[in-house]
Amino acid sequence: MTDAPALDIRDLDVAYSVRGKDRQVLRGVTLQVARGEAYGLVGESGCGKSTAAMAVMRYLPANGRVRGGSIEVAGANVMELGRRDLRRWRASDVGMVYQNPGTALNPSIRVGRQVAEVFTVQGVGSGEARERALEALKLVQIADPASVLQRYPHQLSGGMQQRVIIAMALAKDPALLILDEPTTGLDATVEAEVLDLVAGLQSSLHTSVLFISHNLGVISKMCARVGVLYAGRLVEEGPVEEVLHDPRHPYTVGLLRCVPRGGVRKDHGRLDTIPGFLPNLGDDLPGCVFADRCALAQDRCHTEPPTAHAIGEQHVSLCHFHETAQTLPRLEAADLELTPVDRSAPPLLAFDELGKVFRQHGNDIHALVGVSASVWPGETLGLVGESGSGKTTLARTLLGILEPTSGAMLLEGKKLGGRMTRRSREEVRALQIVFQNPDSALNRRHTVRRILRRSLRKLARLSGKAADARMTELMTSVRLSERYVSARPSQLSGGLKQRLAIARSFAGEPRLVVCDEPTSALDVSVQAAILNLLVELQAKEGVSYIFISHDLGVVRYVSDRIAVLYLGRLMELGPAEVVFDGPHHPYTEALLSAVPTIDGGGRDRIRLEGDIPSAAKPPTGCVFHTRCPRRLGDVCDTTEPPLVEIADGHLMRCHIPLDQLRTLQASPR
Repeated sequence: MTDAPALDIRDLDVAYSVRGKDRQVLRGVTLQVARGEAYGLVGESGCGKSTAAMAVMRYLPANGRVRGGSIEVAGANVMELGRRDLRRWRASDVGMVYQNPGTALNPSIRVGRQVAEVFTVQGVGSGEARERALEALKLVQIADPASVLQRYPHQLSGGMQQRVIIAMALAKDPALLILDEPTTGLDATVEAEVLDLVAGLQSSLHTSVLFISHNLGVISKMCARVGVLYAGRLVEEGPVEEVLHDPRHPYTVGLLRCVPRGGVRKDHGRLDTIPGFLPNLGDDLPGCVFADRCALAQDRCHTEPPTAHAIGEQHVSLCHFHETAQTLPRLEAADLELTPVDRSAPPLLAFDELGKVFRQHGNDIHALVGVSASVWPGETLGLVGESGSGKTTLARTLLGILEPTSGAMLLEGKKLGGRMTRRSREEVRALQIVFQNPDSALNRRHTVRRILRRSLRKLARLSGKAADARMTELMTSVRLSERYVSARPSQLSGGLKQRLAIARSFAGEPRLVVCDEPTSALDVSVQAAILNLLVELQAKEGVSYIFISHDLGVVRYVSDRIAVLYLGRLMELGPAEVVFDGPHHPYTEALLSAVPTIDGGGRDRIRLEGDIPSAAKPPTGCVFHTRCPRRLGDVCDTTEPPLVEIADGHLMRCHIPLDQLRTLQASPR
């Protein structure tokens, strides 16, 4: 049936059986993906996006079942396929790319064998399968594919791993490609490369795509139509431009308000958030599924399920009051009193010519090379750069987890020990960290009470009633309800776990907190709440932050100054608005151009050729010259530029004169 949609889902109901009771996850979902179309599916974590993908693939867990509706891929009824036909169908008609390529690849099997297996399952001989595996890697623009076939997954970067997964998914020339958060763990340039790759392959192969993401900028760039899923129901659907710029459901309006847009910064006010939480699985929702969190809800919203209202030719909304959806009251007050950073005073933390060398397989790996900067009380310094640029190494060195090879660190003018074991209790208290993944940072066997009480005992030497009082104060400050005090991390949502991690980091009343990708795994509504929380704590406590993230919109919102790292070197340092608005270092320019935005337009995409060079054998001259689109010539190849102040508080490491750089970056590419 060549004229059938690539994907046709009708009235799909999916439930999980939990302790003998059915918990409904998808509620009457109907959507179609046309041939050659890219369709986006968005919504908060837990709304049912991945369940929809697993239902299409027939990968639901043992306790999950389709209670009603139908799923067809290219005209084939997926629900009626027997075991043998289902295996053949998965091997030929549909492909899926998962969020974490590292867990999707078998770590004990070489890449070549895993890619070739896609073809051997289809009955291709081993010799031909290897040749076709080589061609598949060439298709996804992997350099030196013959070498990559011989490697194990851990020997590839995250971007390379994702390319391999995409090659495996596309090798069968599927009618439908499902992408489930394929770029969440990737930095801006690698994300842009993967998105460009998918878009190019979709155009050339005419593959249909179901793109699942909580990144609305990615959906805006990649998809023609979008569906907004909430509590298992599709509450709004339509062309991307219409839904993202003229939303007609209060939930969609709320999601869009959570995203830092248009260069908004923390001193402009709080980000808006969505009150409350998703309903529990199995809750009886007789009316609108969003009614309990909607400030526009009236009595009928709680009892009468809304029907689909047509806004335009393809735009529909499941809201009784779709005409007034954009009048949704804001939850957060716009104003927030932030004390201006006083840089005439001594800095809180200063590090000078900091270097870190690792010894691996007989080679010196220069992870940090002569990095110098300062952080003042109440200031946020944002650290940006690609994976492998040295951001996390710098953070761990400042915390004393790693010992610097060279250079000095000063805390309030006093020399700081290189290792944590050489620091006093007060110095350890002063510098704390919030990790990217609270699941691995929190002891899953301990309750919230035990986690916080342990930090209070070790850092603040509090016990008994004093510790209980401080614990309650901490939980209140991060808006973590006291009813969770006996809960374990596994019983908390991602946002609540991150709040607990932040509360723990503040147990010793720190002077500076390192935030290492604290929101990268969170959806936009939870991200907004966490960012607001960090800014509020900064306003209240006067704490400083070093904020690491590959989401440059988030970095711009929360940071006062930005430091750009590349191959362990500081390439640019300056006020956030100056670094983002330009003129910038050519590397910073490329990073900013790679960011997909909801509003579209913006900067022309600058494609950096090749990967970050090895830190064991860095290039001579400017370390960026091998990838720099603005390379001048021999001077870039032979002479390393110094880090110089090009304007008040704005430092840059580049041979290109400032006026010439300003002219180049103002001209269309």
